Amino acid sequence: MLADRLKLTAKDILEKEFKSKFRGYKQDEVDQFLDLIIKDYEAMHQIVEELQQENVRLKKQVEDQSRRQPPVQPAGTTNFDILKRLSNLEKHVFGSKLDEH
Repeated sequence: MLADRLKLTAKDILEKEFKSKFRGYKQDEVDQFLDLIIKDYEAMHQIVEELQQENVRLKKQVEDQSRRQPPVQPAGTTNFDILKRLSNLEKHVFGSKLDEH
């Protein structure tokens, strides 16, 4: 995933050869700087990999929790309100038959 979007790898940076010219940069300084870039690049790549794995794990955890949670009752609805509505519904459906028993 990440490798598809990056143009360079740490190995590409390490193996890069520069042509030397008269009055060019000091080879040792360039090499030291490229070594720092390689270390940072590898560390960044490791961090991205860890974050991608954590992201997958968290998405799975959210998915698992959403499957286990019961449906949410509308705001302000309590069990008492539900029982009261059921009672009213029974009275409406069965009417006076409930009073006879």
